[in-house]
Amino acid sequence: MSGNTDQSLFNDDELVPPDWLNSEFIEGVLKSDEMETVLKVIDLTFSPASAKGDHYASIMFRAKVKYYNRKGDFERSLIIKTMPEAEGHKKELIGGSPIFETETGLYTKVLPEFERILRQAGDSTKLYVNCIYHSLAPHQVLIFEDLVEMDYFVLRDRDAALDEIHPVYFKLAKWHAASLKVQEEQPDFLEPYTYGLLEMPHILTEPFMKTGMHFFVELLKMEPELKKYKSYFESIKGDFLERLVREWKEFRNNPKVDQYRVLCHGDLHLRNIMFKYKTPGFFEDCMLLDFQISHLFPLTIDLVYSIYMLMEAEHRWKHCDDLINYYFIVLEDVLKKIGYKGEMPKQSGIWERLHQHKYFEFFLISTFLPLMWALRDKSVDFGDLLQNEEKRRSCSFAEGYIKDVKIMLARLDKLGLLQD
Repeated sequence: MSGNTDQSLFNDDELVPPDWLNSEFIEGVLKSDEMETVLKVIDLTFSPASAKGDHYASIMFRAKVKYYNRKGDFERSLIIKTMPEAEGHKKELIGGSPIFETETGLYTKVLPEFERILRQAGDSTKLYVNCIYHSLAPHQVLIFEDLVEMDYFVLRDRDAALDEIHPVYFKLAKWHAASLKVQEEQPDFLEPYTYGLLEMPHILTEPFMKTGMHFFVELLKMEPELKKYKSYFESIKGDFLERLVREWKEFRNNPKVDQYRVLCHGDLHLRNIMFKYKTPGFFEDCMLLDFQISHLFPLTIDLVYSIYMLMEAEHRWKHCDDLINYYFIVLEDVLKKIGYKGEMPKQSGIWERLHQHKYFEFFLISTFLPLMWALRDKSVDFGDLLQNEEKRRSCSFAEGYIKDVKIMLARLDKLGLLQD
């Protein structure tokens, strides 16, 4: 059933598919998708669909299927996304959260509507990969066309080039613009989607959430160039998570429905993007993936997240302002083209609001950013990193991360954010 794989490169729970994921199940999926009453799978091989570090809150398989129907013999490659069923940290982390319902809604309802709005304006941009099957019971499962078969790839062996990051903001701006248009025309359409990272019921009890700021303050004490920031972060260390949650809930519980509130992607990091080139050196497309925590929130939460989780370190240091301004230019242009009649966002308004999530920004730089630096080593197991305190402590003192922190804290200090 399973193909040959170098098991060390993949998550353990993606090496062997669950029993229900079998030929009979795949036959039903293909019959439904191809509207065929006669279809028989003659060969089925499973392998992991992603590498360690690409994702955590799901399980993904690639299915290579050989089958026949009344029209002849065929082969297809499918990507199957489901939820963890084995007991363990992964299942505990996402337990009780509606992330799968959210992603199913995005693929089957929300993103088709976003694309309809773009098509009406003559815009053929593709916002999502085709989902050929979805189910919430008896198993939570989404099945997609395989983007690798269409020559898309995930960047793992090198840093992203600036020319590859621009198209991501191009698509994000179109996504945000379409969501503003939807809210204008159908005010209740997106209201079910208010479940972001900090609404996950077990996230705040995770050890990595609690230790990130403590390790960060240790770093500030040790590095001569960073000691000047120690007193401020030491003063907020004790109740940092409470401050973060208060800041988040202020936006969640008192939503200001305006031109800056959109459906955010929620998890815009580099491994959630796939790229495609027409030929070597000639960029064609990128595709955003993983919409499990997409939610209505100020658009600036996506932008802040992207600064630390999408941009490479050099982009943060040298090109951050240009990239955010480019995003705004696309956003404004698309809103005009799709006939948005509400109040237009302003570039100055975005920059003003960008720094209203300061504790979230501190969380990213102290807790998520060192993990991202650690994952540059492809042998690192993300699940192990989340659960192993000493490994997390170690990555909080990595050379590349320290250089990143020095530059970013200087930026935040200049903006006046390192004070209450």
